[in-house]
Amino acid sequence: MNFLAHLHLASLANSSLPGNLMADYVRGDPLPHWPADIAAGIALHRRLDALTDALPEVLSAKRLFRDVTRRVAPITLDVVWDHFLSRHWDRIEPSQPLPQFLAQARAQIEPMLPQSPEGFQRLNGYLWRERWMERYAEADYLQQVLRGMAARRPRLAALADSWIDFHEHYAALETLFWQFYPRLMRRAAEQQL
Repeated sequence: MNFLAHLHLASLANSSLPGNLMADYVRGDPLPHWPADIAAGIALHRRLDALTDALPEVLSAKRLFRDVTRRVAPITLDVVWDHFLSRHWDRIEPSQPLPQFLAQARAQIEPMLPQSPEGFQRLNGYLWRERWMERYAEADYLQQVLRGMAARRPRLAALADSWIDFHEHYAALETLFWQFYPRLMRRAAEQQL
């Protein structure tokens, strides 16, 4: 799961959106350093990552990647799942347009940015202004995202080529998304994540 899915599932679970979004920027036990609701959001993000990575559908999706890109498949898939969520948002959440959801999320996250990790502050400088989560709906935008990630982390250079796997197996990945994401939504709404 990437930014949009974490925010969406956190909202369904009535969990802290700032905590869920900043989790990758916090190391160790968050409870001594963050308010309880933020720490609980960080913990939910971590549980969701572990749960998602172990899903049979996600394991099947990883096998669609070539040998040269399989090592980075989990990172690529995080972005891919956000693509399908953004692309099908109106079907998934017909009562709330994506821009409205994102505006509400941003309003909850921005007030706590001054106390948040520097990297998270930098991320937020781009995330909202450049409308990343809305643009994830564009399949070609993912190529730009993956290339940018590869450029920032040379050891993950294979990310730039992983778009080929996404493009080649688009229909299969979309089918897998519909097999597991509604199940995660139900579990979030039932506080079972």
